[in-house]
Amino acid sequence: MYYSYHPNYYPVFYWPVRQYPDVDPNLLYQSANESKKLMKEASMVLDKLSESKEFDAELMYAAQTSDIDEVKRLIHSIGVTSEVDINYNPDGLRLEFTSQVADMDCCRLYISLRWR
Repeated sequence: MYYSYHPNYYPVFYWPVRQYPDVDPNLLYQSANESKKLMKEASMVLDKLSESKEFDAELMYAAQTSDIDEVKRLIHSIGVTSEVDINYNPDGLRLEFTSQVADMDCCRLYISLRWR
């Protein structure tokens, strides 16, 4: 904000005009489409976990025994093709789905589920 004063007038305040960059929706468009893909894959995982207690038991057993390779294999056996970071602890499971557009991280989707 700038301040201008003239002896015969009240002080005048004015703000300089901001110049905004041109809008390019391409990355947002691509990111939204990649996020839809992540949501579909997350939905597949949730469908499997909500339909099969046997699968849930296998997943929980592998997590309890710290067999990360088996946990990853089970998650990918559902049909997940995106990159998924899998974390678990005695209380539950956390999945982080990530995707890239033009070699740049564009979107992340987190799912946290409790089993205790």
